[in-house]
Amino acid sequence: MSQYFENVNLPSEIKEFKTSFLGVSFTFKTDNGVFSKDGLDFGTRVMLETIPIKEMTGDILDLGCGYGVVSIILSKFLDAKFDAVDVNRRALHLAEMNMKKNSVSGINFFESFCYENVSGKYDYIITNPPIRAGKKVVYEMLIGAKDHLKENGVLYFVMRKEQGAKSAIRDLENLYNIDVLCKEKGFFVIKCNLR
Repeated sequence: MSQYFENVNLPSEIKEFKTSFLGVSFTFKTDNGVFSKDGLDFGTRVMLETIPIKEMTGDILDLGCGYGVVSIILSKFLDAKFDAVDVNRRALHLAEMNMKKNSVSGINFFESFCYENVSGKYDYIITNPPIRAGKKVVYEMLIGAKDHLKENGVLYFVMRKEQGAKSAIRDLENLYNIDVLCKEKGFFVIKCNLR
């Protein structure tokens, strides 16, 4: 679980990987102590390929942004304002480097445990929640979204079936109207609208 919290004592070993999305190439720097340090995580890719990016605009929160993959990729395709938060300082430092590396600007990366330092309201909150941080943290991210979404706001998240996707859907149904947009190799991409 240390990758999600304080990791300053881990030796740094920055490396890069390349990926592409909708025909655009991206290069990301990663390091020890961050999620998916060897490449774009499959669940995140499925989520990015599933959410209706052509329809999205406005204010977007990348919750648990890691080294910036979601907000950096989406910013290439969307006219939107991005906030991106993580509790992992090393990941946030990498995210700032990756924003420059991919010739993107204007993403507001800042440190926050869940919504602790988040004051705004958003049209979209997007997350691949950190399952290994435990159910309490994951649910704080998913349930807490309701207080940070605008009136017609949408929460998108990805979760594996065997890591609790079905129980999360059941537990969130009293707060949100829920649609499962995609099921691929055990990953569910889930859309939650405020009731």
